[in-house]
Amino acid sequence: MAKYRITQIKSKIGSTVRQKATLEALGIRKMHQSVEKEGTPEIMGMINKVKHLVSLEEIK
Repeated sequence: MAKYRITQIKSKIGSTVRQKATLEALGIRKMHQSVEKEGTPEIMGMINKVKHLVSLEEIK
């Protein structure tokens, strides 16, 4: 599995409750905070739901 670095680049103000909960579940609590996660189908689905709020880069 590939590892990904997920960074919040846009504010969650104005987002739905569900999108805010998804960011929390990913472990992102503040702007410009990064977390590293495995690219499991569950994580990729969560990233897809908040793709307009985060940036994604693959870690080698």
